[in-house]
Formats: sequence, structure tokens, C-alpha cells
Amino acid sequence: MTDATKNAPSSNRSPEFRLAVGALGGLRQDLFRDAFAYRPLQAMRTEGPLTRRLPARIRQYAGWAPHAAVVAAAFFTFVLANAVSSGGLDYVLTGLIPAAAVVMTLLRPVGAWWVLIASTPFSGAVAGNWNGYPWTASVFFAHITVMTVITLRTRPRTAAWMWVGTALYGIAAEVFLSPGYTTNLPEMLFFSALSLLAASLVHIRREAQREVSVQRTVTAMERDRRTLLEERTTIARELHDVVAHHMSVVAIQAEAAPYRVENPPPELEQAFVTIRENAVAALTELRRVLGVVRAEDYEAPDAPQPTLGDLDRLIANVRETGLDVEKVVTGAVRELPQGVELSAYRIVQEALSNTLRHAPGATARVEVGYVLGGLGLRIVNGPATGLVKPSPGAGHGITGMRERVTMLDGEMTTEETADGGYEVTVFLPVASASEPAGGQE
Repeated sequence: MTDATKNAPSSNRSPEFRLAVGALGGLRQDLFRDAFAYRPLQAMRTEGPLTRRLPARIRQYAGWAPHAAVVAAAFFTFVLANAVSSGGLDYVLTGLIPAAAVVMTLLRPVGAWWVLIASTPFSGAVAGNWNGYPWTASVFFAHITVMTVITLRTRPRTAAWMWVGTALYGIAAEVFLSPGYTTNLPEMLFFSALSLLAASLVHIRREAQREVSVQRTVTAMERDRRTLLEERTTIARELHDVVAHHMSVVAIQAEAAPYRVENPPPELEQAFVTIRENAVAALTELRRVLGVVRAEDYEAPDAPQPTLGDLDRLIANVRETGLDVEKVVTGAVRELPQGVELSAYRIVQEALSNTLRHAPGATARVEVGYVLGGLGLRIVNGPATGLVKPSPGAGHGITGMRERVTMLDGEMTTEETADGGYEVTVFLPVASASEPAGGQE
């Protein structure tokens, strides 16, 4: 018979037992597991509010400021040891080893603390400073420096374990190694507690800022993705209206065609019936697909989708808002596929909207060029002359324009102009009447 109590899960233990097990696990992980592992300190990021203001030539070295501060602390340890030591082995134990431990925090942080703890009894004994036992002045400074650097590099829990370990060592040294003499244990515990508390607060604040930065990045990515999906949904709705119009015309003409011919052959009547049935079936499927992307509050527009012929009315509306817009048309004006006309109209509309939002008081120019093989658009505005208000949705209009251009296999560039304005250039390819759709036979 199996004794169930031997295999009882730890969850059945008392809370105190689980707390103790967790504490010992944390101690083992923070101070014992891979204590001398190689963990080099990376260069500090220079995008902070202070480092951003430094000249570029100095800013490239600012990332190594923490390393320089640690090396300076090690040098100061040497200076303190030189002031109180008698030379020889005394100087090695009170100056060289503590300073090396300080520098060691740049590569093996937790191991540096163990080196100091192990060397402190020897440094105090060799120095003969029993009234300052167990920490001489240089070792005292190095010990607090090492614990502070480790706290900044690891976590506040490690700081707590180091402080407890330092206290236990100091008590043991006072009881067993220097009976009857005054030690500097109270001073060590007090100043190290202040230093570790400050370092822990800095560490917690830095981690919180990093978490906020990550969350902001994730939120921005989600917002961009949602904007992209909304733009694609809008484009799908508009194209549905365009395609549905053409399919309806095909169905009506196929139904009326047999009546325009006297005594049409049965084969011709059947062909027109098939055309009409296919057109109606395609229209039905199209409406079904639109239902997937249609919002609950979506209402189909009563008016037909706009084309380039409606640009004058759009520009007139924009001028009424105070924006001075000039329109220039070059090339032989001709009728283009309705999808191209609709996309070109929406691109000009969005570009002028961006000008109103981001360049108040500026002038704009809309150029429409009918060229061989396609349609060219150029919308350029001058620099803002009024107060530019922050716009939380900045960049979403550009996303929508790019989606429309990509859908038509076109090209689009956006850039700032030399005078501080903004320019949007688009080319939408249009196959000639003799070319099959997609350029393939």
C-alpha cells in the first residue's frame, strides 16, 4: 500500500512552510545559483531626457558613464587604502582586492559580493584595526558600492539578501572574532540600508518605465493594425459599390439583349440567360462577402462613388475652410476605370485633409497628370503658418492611401519638402483598352 503522505504536493503544506520554501528558493537563486556567471554590463541607452540634450560627439560616449563611475569608485577605494594601510599584504587585502571586487561588478556582479565577504576577515585582521573591525575604511566603502551596483543590476530582492548576509556576517564577526572590541557593524547596516533602499527605488522606477514603454509599443502596433483593417474594410465597401453597379448593368443588358434582335436563335437566347444568371450569382456572392466586413451601423450611400470629375467640388469645399488650393491638370483627360478614379479621388481627399490638420495656414497644390500607362497625382503643401495642434491619429491617413495604391499595384512616395512642407506623389497604372486585365493573356 502506498503512503499518500509521502507524495503530498507542497500545496497541502502550511502557508508558513510554503513561504519559507519560497524564501530559500529566492536566496538560492539570487546569491548561489550561477553566482560567478559572466554578466557584462551593457552600455547605457542614450535616449533619456538628459542624454538627448548632449552634443552628438559626447552622447556616443555617454552610454559608458556607469562603467566610468564604477572604475572611479574602485580608484577611490585604492586612495582610502593607501591612506590607512602600512603597505605590503595589508595594502593588497584592504586596497587591491576590494577595488578589484568593485570592478568585478561590471562582469560578475554577485561573485563580487562573495569575494568581499570572503576577504573581509583577513583584511580586518591584517590591518590590525580591531576598533574598526571587520570593515576597514576602504573595505567599508567598497562593500556598500558593490551592493549598490548589484542592486541596480539585478533586483531589490537580491539587495535584501545581501543586506541580511552582511548583517549575519557582522554579528558573527563581533561575537566570535573580536570579543570585547567595538565594531562598525551598526554603521555598515545603517548606511548600506540607505544606499540599497535608494538603489532599489531607482531600479523599480526604471523597470516601471521600461514596462510602460513596452506597453506603449504594443498599443501603437495594435492601433496601427486596427487602422489598417478599418481602411481595408472601407476600401472593400467602396469597391463593392463600384463592382455591384457594373454587375447590375451586365445583368440588365443580358436580360434585354434577346428582345433587341428579331427572331434570335435559341443558342443566343440561352447564352444571354447564362450571362444574366452568372451576373446575378456574382452580385449575390459579392453582397454576402460585404456582409462579413460591414459594420452594424453601416448604411449604403445613396449617391454614386466619387470620381476625378468631382475634384472641383471637393476643392471648393476645402477652400471654404480657408485652405488655398490650386489645381493643375495635364495630359489628355480620359475616363479611367472606376476603381482608379475612386482611389485617386480618396487619395487627394485624404492628402488635403492632412494639410488642414497638420499645416494650418499653408497653401496646397493638386496636380493630376494623365500619362501613358496610368495616372499621376502630386499633392504638395507649404509649411504651416498657424499653430499646429497635436493629432493623436497622425499617420493613419497615409496608411489608407498606401493601401489603395498597393491594391492597384501603384507606387507612392511621401516626404517633406525643402521649405518645410509635405509632398505626396502617386502613380496608378492603368492598362490600355487593348491589354487584358493584369497584363497577362
